[in-house]
Amino acid sequence: MPTASIPRPQRIRCKRAYEAPADDDGYRVLVDRIWPRGVSRDSLALDDWQKALAPSTELRRWFGHEPQRWAGFYQKYYRELEHSEAATAALDDMLSACDGRTLTLVFAARDTAHNNAVALKYYIQILRSNTGFKYWVQILSSNTEFKYYVQRNAPE
Repeated sequence: MPTASIPRPQRIRCKRAYEAPADDDGYRVLVDRIWPRGVSRDSLALDDWQKALAPSTELRRWFGHEPQRWAGFYQKYYRELEHSEAATAALDDMLSACDGRTLTLVFAARDTAHNNAVALKYYIQILRSNTGFKYWVQILSSNTEFKYYVQRNAPE
């Protein structure tokens, strides 16, 4: 988990790599393991590319962006993040560099509701809630709908 002294972003947004960058995007980070097809580095206007925060190739292939696998995907993805020293360091680095500004998580997936950037956004919000992560994994692993949890409990 990230260090407590690192300032959290004032806002976290997710944005497709194929959308034009905006002035209010703040700190822009690509969170995919693979570079988006047909997009130049200049057009993305990234501040960073954090491959370590992307799900494993095995998990990404299993998920296949099938909405019915969403609950299983984010649970497995959170476990990957929790057990990876590289992901923990990357998250600390990203949040430190963001320095409390808006954080824009850039992704290439077509599905804007079911992708690793959205899951990562919720993961960061869970960490900001000052509640034990393992407790929330237990809740999310139950039959409780993930979207319901986030709407009701995640801080803005």
